[in-house]
Amino acid sequence: MKMQEIKQMTDADLKERIEIAREELSKMRFNHSIAGLENPNELRLKRKDVARLLTEMNTRESQAKQG
Repeated sequence: MKMQEIKQMTDADLKERIEIAREELSKMRFNHSIAGLENPNELRLKRKDVARLLTEMNTRESQAKQG
């Protein structure tokens, strides 16, 4: 997921995507600990997606407080 896609989302969509991505990440971690993943780099990519979403949400919240 790219930042351009994230910036076009509404606040509600952003919060929903964060919840979904966090659930997916926790499931991936669980599956990886039990059986291993075919591509462990997927964990890193999913974690970065969550970070991008949270960064955009925090940026929007700080802009709302300032202006």
